[in-house]
Amino acid sequence: MSDPDLSTDAARHEAGMRTRREVLGDAWVDRAVANTTPFTAGFQDFITRVAWGDVWQRPGLSRRDRSLMTLSITIALRHWDEFALHVRAARNNGLSDEEIAEVIQHSAVYAGVPAANHAFKVAGPILDELRREG
Repeated sequence: MSDPDLSTDAARHEAGMRTRREVLGDAWVDRAVANTTPFTAGFQDFITRVAWGDVWQRPGLSRRDRSLMTLSITIALRHWDEFALHVRAARNNGLSDEEIAEVIQHSAVYAGVPAANHAFKVAGPILDELRREG
């Protein structure tokens, strides 16, 4: 399979929306799209094209690797809403509960014990819910 042509904003947006849905799930993306206002429309387009259509499309790392990095970075920066979102995404990208716990444990050394402690508190209920959903 050849790499998609991402030479236009429209192509990056289309590829980004596809990847965004695959990683975050249709329900999440549908809510984000439905909640888009004229005030947030430019930002939604930007993250779809740039984050999902450019960065997440790059061949240098797998989605699984990108999830590991994203969890670590959001813990270190204490971006808890994004961390919660990407716990779900990490599961969609093949990470196990044990691997997510290892990311959090590892972050304690580099991002601090309080951040890791809070990350466990955020991730636990999400992973419980995902296990119940099957």
